[in-house]
Amino acid sequence: MRIELALGVSALVALSPATALATNGYFSHGYGTINKGMAGAGTALSQDSIAAATNPAGMAFVGNRVDGGFEIFSPRRKYTVEGAVSPPPAFSLQPGSYQSSRNGFVIPHLGFNHELSNSTSFGVSVFANGGMNTDYSGESGGPFYAGRTGVNLEQLFIAPTWSWKFSENQAIGISPVIAYQRFEAEGLQSFAPFSSDASALSNNGTDDAWGYGYQIGWQGEITDTLRGGVSWRNILEMNEFDQYRGLFAEQGDFDIPQMFNAGIAWSGLQDHWFLLDIQHIRYSEINSIGNPLLPNLQTAQLGDDNGAGFGWDDMTIIKLGWQWQQTPAHAWRAGVSYGENPISDEDVLFNILAPGVQEWHLTGGFTHEFSASLEVSGMAFYSPSKEVSGTNPLAPNQTIAVQMHQVGASISVGWAY
Repeated sequence: MRIELALGVSALVALSPATALATNGYFSHGYGTINKGMAGAGTALSQDSIAAATNPAGMAFVGNRVDGGFEIFSPRRKYTVEGAVSPPPAFSLQPGSYQSSRNGFVIPHLGFNHELSNSTSFGVSVFANGGMNTDYSGESGGPFYAGRTGVNLEQLFIAPTWSWKFSENQAIGISPVIAYQRFEAEGLQSFAPFSSDASALSNNGTDDAWGYGYQIGWQGEITDTLRGGVSWRNILEMNEFDQYRGLFAEQGDFDIPQMFNAGIAWSGLQDHWFLLDIQHIRYSEINSIGNPLLPNLQTAQLGDDNGAGFGWDDMTIIKLGWQWQQTPAHAWRAGVSYGENPISDEDVLFNILAPGVQEWHLTGGFTHEFSASLEVSGMAFYSPSKEVSGTNPLAPNQTIAVQMHQVGASISVGWAY
């Protein structure tokens, strides 16, 4: 156990913290190379020690193992403004199309699992989220006439997990989740008249916050060829971003929304698995994320309990995955997922900063076993371009469109002991 615990500590250092970007809102489309290769489907079928990110109960079925890898991720974000600039009190933007820079990121993941007995296991999964990352040039004054503009959100999750097989093919699991996040905003000073604390609105460097919560789950066999799984993670209660208490609702509060997963996995065709997952993320429960720009900007100041947010709706994502064990040593995977984007056409102005509009994810992957102990997995995905367009709520003669597409690839090594 000393080796595994040391690897767990190393994971914390290696992932302190990692940036991921908007996929399903700002949640990743999956966690770990194997899971991502099937578009995030895997609530009912766990295969590595990152499994607790999706379903803690799945750790009961992965055995003694250590997994580590990284993803190279490239999102391409832009916004377009059409319509002439109007004089104040309208808040018009400069017409044209503008690209966000910083288009490449490396996102690591690590985990281990150890069987304490024939029925119990302990492990740690370490993984990352992100999603609100943009960086627009200060040319022509920047998007909001305050120079270089953008935001950066980074989140790290540490999930120590205890799982228990209460019968041969049935298990439950629980993960106390430790969360760390940090945030930075630039170029928002023009919103100072709308802020409850203009000194804590923008350009204050990076602020960070710790928080906690838990995730519980069940996974097991329903018939000889059908498995099922469910999991739920509560709202992760985070400390406030004090340096941005004049931006985020509830004086800098930025809790992480609750999440539900449910899935089935069918193996009725020899050497094949077919997976179906449903995921639900409740963004609307977090005021700093779910509050709309209007009418909140007219009735409360930024940073107040009812201050304006990004106007994100809840998301429900359907994920389909397939795995083919071509030989005892080699498996292929594919997946597709869809979830309606959380941003409405009424909230495009603020979401220039956070264009989390992606809906479709197309994925593929593989695992190759070099020995009974060593395997390598790979994954690639593509998320097609999605655009949301709407009226500038502070200058109704203008139309704003936010757009993004993504590509990414991941590799990981698994070691069974």
